[in-house]
Amino acid sequence: MPLLEPDPQALRPGRERTPAPDRVPALHAKGTSRRLREELTALLGPGKVLGRISDLVRYASDASPYRFVPQVVVVAEDLDDVSAVLSYAHGKGREVVFRAAGTSLNGQAQGEDVLVDVRRHWAGVEVLDGGARARIRPGTTVVRANAALAPYGRVLGPDPASAIACTIGGVVANNASGMTAGTARNSYRTVASLTAVLPSGTVVDTADPDADEELARAEPALCAELLALKAEIEADAELTARIRAKYTLKNTNGYRLDAFLDGDTPVEILRGLMVGSQGTLGFLSEVVFDTLPLDREVSTALLFFPSLPAAAAAVPLFNDAGAIAVELMDGNTLRASVGVAGVSADWAELPKDTTALLVEFRAPDAAALDAYERAADAVLAGLDLTAPVASVENAFTRDPGRIGRYWRARKAFVTAVGGARPSGTTLITEDFAVPPARLAEACAALLDLQERHGFDAAVAGHAAHGNLHFLLAFDAADPSDVERYAAFMDEFCKLTVERFDGSLKAEHATGRNIAPFLELEWGTRATELMWRIKEAFDPAGVLAPRVVLDRDPQAHLRGLKTIPTVERIADPCIECGFCEPTCPSHDLTTTPRQRIVLRREMLRQDDGSPVETRLLEEYGYDAVDTCAGDSTCALACPVGIDTGALMKEFRHERHSPREERIAALAARNFRAVEASARLAVAAADRLGDRVVESVTGLARRTVRPDLVPEWLPEVPGAAPRRLPRTHRPAAVAVYYPACVNRIFGGPDGEPGPSLPEAVVAVSARAGRPVWIPDDVTGTCCATIWHSKGYERGDEVMANRIVEAAWGWTAGGRLPLVVDASSCALGIAREVVPYLTEENRELHAGLTVVDSLVWAADELLPRLDVRRRVGSAVVHPTCSMRHLGDEDRLTALAGACAEEVVVPADAGCCAFAGDRGMLHPELTASATAREAAEVTARPFDAHLSANRMCEIGMDRATGRTYVSALIALERATRP
Repeated sequence: MPLLEPDPQALRPGRERTPAPDRVPALHAKGTSRRLREELTALLGPGKVLGRISDLVRYASDASPYRFVPQVVVVAEDLDDVSAVLSYAHGKGREVVFRAAGTSLNGQAQGEDVLVDVRRHWAGVEVLDGGARARIRPGTTVVRANAALAPYGRVLGPDPASAIACTIGGVVANNASGMTAGTARNSYRTVASLTAVLPSGTVVDTADPDADEELARAEPALCAELLALKAEIEADAELTARIRAKYTLKNTNGYRLDAFLDGDTPVEILRGLMVGSQGTLGFLSEVVFDTLPLDREVSTALLFFPSLPAAAAAVPLFNDAGAIAVELMDGNTLRASVGVAGVSADWAELPKDTTALLVEFRAPDAAALDAYERAADAVLAGLDLTAPVASVENAFTRDPGRIGRYWRARKAFVTAVGGARPSGTTLITEDFAVPPARLAEACAALLDLQERHGFDAAVAGHAAHGNLHFLLAFDAADPSDVERYAAFMDEFCKLTVERFDGSLKAEHATGRNIAPFLELEWGTRATELMWRIKEAFDPAGVLAPRVVLDRDPQAHLRGLKTIPTVERIADPCIECGFCEPTCPSHDLTTTPRQRIVLRREMLRQDDGSPVETRLLEEYGYDAVDTCAGDSTCALACPVGIDTGALMKEFRHERHSPREERIAALAARNFRAVEASARLAVAAADRLGDRVVESVTGLARRTVRPDLVPEWLPEVPGAAPRRLPRTHRPAAVAVYYPACVNRIFGGPDGEPGPSLPEAVVAVSARAGRPVWIPDDVTGTCCATIWHSKGYERGDEVMANRIVEAAWGWTAGGRLPLVVDASSCALGIAREVVPYLTEENRELHAGLTVVDSLVWAADELLPRLDVRRRVGSAVVHPTCSMRHLGDEDRLTALAGACAEEVVVPADAGCCAFAGDRGMLHPELTASATAREAAEVTARPFDAHLSANRMCEIGMDRATGRTYVSALIALERATRP
């Protein structure tokens, strides 16, 4: 064991707690049984079977109020793996559930036996027929698929609010729709073909001309039963009419019985049934969509009404005017959205009954949009709108920024309201539809029902289609609260069906919480047909039992998830999973959601239980060490939960007092540390990579891998000993070369200038000279200490840099230009919590400018571009995303190259200062997809704006990345 290995018990929750009723039993502390693990490993090969207790717990939660712990997790890599698992399950009498993004709101992504991860190795988009169609693998997010289609002016029909995280497999399996899809643009209507693996292992490509013949040969009983069911349905005129009527509304409850009316052959029927089957009839390995035009002309308004019924009454008017989206948000939703980026703070003061409609028109050209706006204005003239707070405008806009803010508030419905729920409560998301003409009546009935059962729910939804969502919070550990929820559900389901003849699940699919009410909605005859469908496809009951069909009237109360109170920064989490695609470690260890899920399980346990102890032992590397700390999770989370900040707190908690003192000493003596680091880099350059790799490898094994960086061949030589000479009197800005650019030079073999030389030269060339203070050596943005959780060192350096910057900038009169985006972020924002009160006042007077912004806004307009390369690919860093200046990187690249490419899979490289040297496997995993895009074709330039990120991308791609400011200097050099 390394000498300074941290004590896992340092993170043991220290509070008193009552063990939760749904805690993982102590007998499961060792994870998957040895026999099960060995059998599946022998079948699939090493690395595909996850069986530690941490693995089982982190896969046990999705975005629903349910929690079922699997016996084992399989990470399937290809169809052979899927078929092998299904064959194994048949032979052993086991059950299988497929899971992709885990954004399910009704427990469809959870299983109690074998859970198969079909996200990690199942991403990919192939654009077909000039964008008219797209072949998409099930682990691909909707956002990623649409990014591939956007250059062709096309888009997918389904547009769920969770598009940033939800994957195509789940979208099709649940027939998810979203804001604009309605009943015409959903998966059922836009899936051209699909490839499915049936429970028997049979693979069916519905686009294959010979598919019916092959299916009849492989599955004769299934084909016969499908045709028999079709004949029965078509022979029953009343049932046929009932089915057609049910699907005039959005409806994802049960199997798509209209597949028997729309399809003529077994394969055509199968294609329809697989959409919305929720993983119970087979695995979708590939889907081909018919895409839709991407109308780029948009006009949007957020209109405020005095009450929910008043807003609902206006919906048909906008439908008639041609709106593509009419979204409703009640007062609770609007007030909870105050925590969402871009939402006006005065929404917190909105009256309780205030309700808003988000109305949007889209058109292919400006003339068509003008016509829509005239129709909208006519509707507005007859409405009784309200403006209870100053930010309310009640007008249509074409401004993309304002429209984006409106949609962020709407899409944050579940997470924003869920984040504002009382701590320790479980969130239920319900989803139903009524005839749009009766929406106002349904809203009034829902409000009355909530009041009678003591719920103050939030309501939002796709009002244009009569589809509403509402959220309830209750304590799943309190039997009386569970009874209250159960009583509400009984009455709600009867209300929806018997009074409104509505859909109990409009777009979230049946799942576990509506399965007991399926027969209430569909009746005995149709429900028994659905049982026959399941029996025909899956006679052994292998796939996802109890997800769609369940004869237990109390099934929706089984497996309800308790939510223990955890650290304040993470406590609002509803486990939605929006954070996962952006997380650098999501394919290596854990995601932000999983880090929180694991922490919650610790708090469900008895203090010192075997499960808690094992979780703590595994948490150090899985959660704390391999978190890049980039906090992009906070950007993806609608309520800004920063799991990266929590992991930094945990790093701090693991430090001994001695480690904190040493870190503070290093901060106080950073001039010597910096000089030593530069000398070490220079010495390593002379000794050669192999010698230095051996030395650092030994030190890592002896001391601790998380303290001693691994030497990488991509690490460049030392920076020049002296910074460029500059003159203060003529300077219009202070230039602060980050310590990383004072220690490391440019890429080996690249001609000059160095980055500081380039910044000084190009600034002077633009007539905006900069000055480098003589005493920058020994100062730092404090990110070194901040990222590792060394609070005392962070305090020392944060206050030092602010005091120095105040003097350099003449009391804030000059801007401070910082040549590394992460350092600009550090000085501008991250130092603030560690400053003294006096220095906070000084900090407020500073203007910190990322060098990208300086170059794009101040220099580029004053420069003549004299030469450009053919193509450049850029790597936007996570710090740029936090600062909001990614567009400056592409602007600079556009000045230097004829073609600029931002990889669709660009994300945080996870090099994170030196974390990519502490854990090279983290950067390798984080950059894999972006690197595949970059290396798929040649580029003349590879550009970024952070030296350590450039080193990380050098290592990932084998290409040489340089700062965009160096490229700008070369492009404008006389």
